[in-house]
Amino acid sequence: MPKTASLRPSRTLLAEPLASLAEPSASLTEPMASLAGLLREWLPRQRWFAGKDRPVTELGLLSMTELFPGCLHLLVHSGNGGVPCPGAAPPPGDCYQLLLGVREHPAPRLARALIGQVHEGPLAGLTVYDALHDPRTAQLLLDRLRHPGSAGPLRFEADPSLPVPGGLVPRLLDAEQSNSSLVYGEEFILKLFRRIQPGVNPDLEVPVALARQGCSRVPTPVAWVRTTHPQEATLGVLQPFLRDASDGWTLALNALAAGDDFTAEAHQLGRATAEVHLALASAFPVGGSGGSGGSGQPGDTGRMAAGMTERLAAAAHAVPALRPFAPGLRTAFAALTSCDPGPPAQRIHGDLHLGQVLRAGRDWFVIDFEGEPSRPLAERRSAHSPVRDIAGMLRSFDYAARQRRPWRPEWARRCREAYCAGYAASAGWDPRKKHGLLRAYETDRAVYEVLYEARHRPDWLPVPMAAIERLAVRGD
Repeated sequence: MPKTASLRPSRTLLAEPLASLAEPSASLTEPMASLAGLLREWLPRQRWFAGKDRPVTELGLLSMTELFPGCLHLLVHSGNGGVPCPGAAPPPGDCYQLLLGVREHPAPRLARALIGQVHEGPLAGLTVYDALHDPRTAQLLLDRLRHPGSAGPLRFEADPSLPVPGGLVPRLLDAEQSNSSLVYGEEFILKLFRRIQPGVNPDLEVPVALARQGCSRVPTPVAWVRTTHPQEATLGVLQPFLRDASDGWTLALNALAAGDDFTAEAHQLGRATAEVHLALASAFPVGGSGGSGGSGQPGDTGRMAAGMTERLAAAAHAVPALRPFAPGLRTAFAALTSCDPGPPAQRIHGDLHLGQVLRAGRDWFVIDFEGEPSRPLAERRSAHSPVRDIAGMLRSFDYAARQRRPWRPEWARRCREAYCAGYAASAGWDPRKKHGLLRAYETDRAVYEVLYEARHRPDWLPVPMAAIERLAVRGD
């Protein structure tokens, strides 16, 4: 009998329902005796781990399921304020989805995925690794999605009208991102969310709703996996993979390197963005499910300004370089109370930039509707001004232009103008005529970028800081 067979009883640990994603049951503490030390070292090194700026002092196991012999599915709570007893108030922290391979002797090809060897607890003597690097795990995951069913609290579901063939060769994408993605046979892509929050993830909810609207700008989900314990939450989504597509970021950098103009592409992208916004407004009427409670509605500018000012204060506290510019930046937010409130609030993308769009042939597609993973799921599913998405894309053109020396501000300016013109052609209103609103959202986005780069990519910090200086001094 293989040693991993002793892990089979782990499924019974899920018999007791848990109150929330941050209240681990005491019955799940024993497996963490094997894993906690290794995970404390490994988690902060992962691109998708959000707690890099604070020590991982506590880890709690929320659920564990053996998907198949030698592969464990875990939901782990990472915090710095202790793990409470069941029923206690949840501590600060996050919930993460992990798929761990557990073997006595992993194959040499898995060397880069190794987490470490276990020396104590029920897994003592075994080696643990990130199972997404294992082709066997990837194949079995796809089989689970092709044949819907349950595994402990996990539910594998699929759209029966969109069959997925078997035998597709998997590969793990190694690009920097906040989740993990597997491509199968260059036909489908499975995105597994790493940071888990209770509720339906927008990256499943929105593309399904847009497909019903007949919107062809967004790939349609064909299968997905969710959990029912500790609470209902989306864990992953399988969608068609656009094999011949290039992402907008790569296309923009290639144009810059070749000295080419990018305004035609930017104009078409603006039109595509407007089409998606129009479809979103129809799919999620304000006041309907998932379409209310957000900021950006007329008369709500005071609350928007307060939220932006609060985020600026928090960012300035964490990043000292931001502090000298804070007074000038606050003027952009204060002006919200007297500027044109712009179009009505609606569901939006929430984290739109050149890396979230794909171009295949002459068509642009919009992907990754998860929103900013650092923000609460309820906020990401609520209504906001579409100007927020527009500001994100305008910032992305600036990011691209600053990847080469000398910096080409005119390239970014022309792209921004073309994008807004394209948007206006399809939406019926021009973002450039909402100057106060656009400036506030672009400033809010730049503040977010400063905090993000300071935490994850310090070498990139000068890029958003240049925008901060521009927005604080000139306000354009």
